[in-house]
Amino acid sequence: MKISLLAEVVRTELEPFPWINATWTTTRLIAASPFRYDRHPSFYVILDENDPGYGCWGDSGTGERGGFVQLLAFLRDETYEEAAEYIRIKYGGQPEDPDEITLTVPRLTLDKPQITRIDASLLERYKYRHTYLEKRGITEDVQRAMNIGYDRDRQAITLPWFNPDGSLGNLKYRRVNSKAFWYEKGARPIREMLYGVHLAYSQRIKRAIIVEAEIDALTLMSAGIYAIATGGAAFNAAKRDLLLRSPIEEVVLLRDNDVAGRTWRNRIVAEIGGKMDVGIALVPRTYKDVNEWHCEDGLRQSLRHLNIRKCRTMTVNFG
Repeated sequence: MKISLLAEVVRTELEPFPWINATWTTTRLIAASPFRYDRHPSFYVILDENDPGYGCWGDSGTGERGGFVQLLAFLRDETYEEAAEYIRIKYGGQPEDPDEITLTVPRLTLDKPQITRIDASLLERYKYRHTYLEKRGITEDVQRAMNIGYDRDRQAITLPWFNPDGSLGNLKYRRVNSKAFWYEKGARPIREMLYGVHLAYSQRIKRAIIVEAEIDALTLMSAGIYAIATGGAAFNAAKRDLLLRSPIEEVVLLRDNDVAGRTWRNRIVAEIGGKMDVGIALVPRTYKDVNEWHCEDGLRQSLRHLNIRKCRTMTVNFG
């Protein structure tokens, strides 16, 4: 990949992200780390076209470093392999000149068979609990129903993503002391899944709220309202088909208060509009997402102000 194309890839993908305290120069992006709860600009991405590390990142606050694909996977809320494939599809194939700078990513093709199930016994090693989700308003009943656990060695809660038949498709690890997360290797791509949709299949649930993040879906479930999450702001044909094949007939889209949330909402409406009943709701402007709204204001009372009465009548067995 020519350096000019590499520069286009890096800048095109990084510029839309809402960086905090960001400074762009000809050689570096300097900003607060997207991996940590810190507003100090200690994070950098190399943008010097003469530097062989172009696109790599580092954090002077922690000493951590990594490559561009790893960073993009985090920003897009997907696996490393999915981010690598995204780059190949969007920006082209292999470099013609072996001397040209390349992105170090695995060779992936669209027709490569994907592993759709992983061994559910993996969850046995994480049968612990941490106060992280409890402090964010997620009830114990919901945590048990969704098989949430805790990795004590890596200090990360574990969020299983299940296939429609209830088998384990992937496992997300979320650090309790930072924003960092990662997924189980060799698992089903998140782009093919919807978090929590297995309950709709097993319990024949007809109505759902759709949100972006798992914790927002868990928040609504803790308020007694069934919800599924797309996992970030991406919504594609695979997620659409999974939703349309489910027993769900009516949905309400509850987006985050940002530009990405608006784009997410519009994409879903375009994909499923006319195929099922779709309603739209918005988190109050003073909050960035459902969980923040719940933690500061309490969802049970606040939701009465939204036009989602149909969704409030649903029942889900969290026992």
